[in-house]
Amino acid sequence: MSSTAFTVIGHRGARGHAPENTLLGIDTGIALGAPWVEFDVQLHPSGALLVFHDLTLDRTTNGSGFLADQPLAALRALDAGAGQIIPTLQEVLDLVDQRVGVNIELKSAGGTAEAVAAVIRSYVGAGWPVDKFLVSSFHLPELWEFKQLVPEIPIGALLCGVPLDWAGCALELGAATLNLSSEFVDPRLIADAHAHGIKVYVYTVNDVAEMRLLRGMGVDGVFTDHPDRALALC
Repeated sequence: MSSTAFTVIGHRGARGHAPENTLLGIDTGIALGAPWVEFDVQLHPSGALLVFHDLTLDRTTNGSGFLADQPLAALRALDAGAGQIIPTLQEVLDLVDQRVGVNIELKSAGGTAEAVAAVIRSYVGAGWPVDKFLVSSFHLPELWEFKQLVPEIPIGALLCGVPLDWAGCALELGAATLNLSSEFVDPRLIADAHAHGIKVYVYTVNDVAEMRLLRGMGVDGVFTDHPDRALALC
């Protein structure tokens, strides 16, 4: 990951400025200066890896129902905001073209790790540095599987709570980062992660005062819908 003291990660591209998880959203995050962009990936029954957050289409597209129930061609015909389509993982990586780091969040299980690992292997083989990738998930068994398949790619353990063993799960996974909800930032958790060489990134932080507070607590970076705000602090 970044060697800077405070890493700014554009959340779903730059959700505060452009439709989330779209090519426009990703490109906007890059244009705003974010050194990293984060986006979500689901494995569709067709085998396509789609960049999409929700299980259902209603919130972010002009479609409805469950994403997994719709044919791929129908999904690709939807408007995901501002005339954008639902992109594939490969389309996003081609757009990024090594300009920034990418945090790929595995939203689905049941083969997602294997499929994403295969794509990343091909991009590394084509010249992408391994440190341009961070793969994260709340589904820790899926993240574990990914790490076994491509151990050279850094992973991040996503948490929405404070575990009894502090950063133990991230340590057991061999994670480079612990990606923590802003509701559960605990100085003892930060200290334990740092004691084991694990960075702490906090999601989703849009308030500048909160960004300053977290930085003062020793957090290593934030996921934000407004990367321009966080970058102003760096």
